[in-house]
Amino acid sequence: MAHLELKPKRDVSSFRKLAIGSWTTAYDPTVYGTLTVRMDAALEYLEAFRQRTGVRLTTTHLVLKATGEALRRCPDANALLRYQRIYLRQRITVCGVLPGREEDGAGPTPVRIEDVDQKPVRELALEVEAAVARARGGRDPRMEQGRRLLERVPNLLLQRFTGLMSFLTYTLNVDPSWMGLPRDPFGGAVVVDVGALGLDTAYLPLAPFTRVPVFLAPGSIREVAVVEEGRVVPGRVMNINASFDHRFIDGYHAGVIANTLREMLEHPVESFGPPPDAPGATP
Repeated sequence: MAHLELKPKRDVSSFRKLAIGSWTTAYDPTVYGTLTVRMDAALEYLEAFRQRTGVRLTTTHLVLKATGEALRRCPDANALLRYQRIYLRQRITVCGVLPGREEDGAGPTPVRIEDVDQKPVRELALEVEAAVARARGGRDPRMEQGRRLLERVPNLLLQRFTGLMSFLTYTLNVDPSWMGLPRDPFGGAVVVDVGALGLDTAYLPLAPFTRVPVFLAPGSIREVAVVEEGRVVPGRVMNINASFDHRFIDGYHAGVIANTLREMLEHPVESFGPPPDAPGATP
């Protein structure tokens, strides 16, 4: 007689299959931390940006841009391990993961942004919006090819499959486009919008096959009491929760990343530039 009454889950998403194929042990070199950032100025900046340009700029876009700048300032963190040696990336690519909407039945949508440190926030926001629309509409050929490939992998071979792909694309540095897969799909850092799920604190596990050493999870914005010029006043804050690979990111690197995020989010006009006028607007 069976110990438990069980039945296999039939409808398993590609994301869940990747998660199952990623971890085999309970210990890893991950360091976790939370940075709390004052968001009043950032929220005013987002509203002014939308009113002046019509572009829906979000906190996730700002965090993506700030993460790219942090990796530019701290190039040792923009790296991966190959043959137990650290290799520095020569371009700054950041992957944003936006949660899907339950009514659409869509899972998390990854969007990779190349050269994120060089792109204005307006261009970044439009690129993310277009990429999400293509992915959720089934119009991203590379993502669809990857999804179909993953669906054909038997469950018993998932761990070997993800390990093999990681070995080929990162250890051997073989371009996976010959299989129809995107190049460097995760970049040097991953930003997951957990605030859209109503969470203010969440720590993400490092996915070994991605070879990404930095996972950031900006949470929901909440109103709290803050001290301002010696007075207690209401303020809006956001947690940015981080998971770091301690094999080659230590306190110094984490400090540079944290200080860059705080500086840029708390001083958005100086960091991202003033909101531009809409195209064709009369001065």
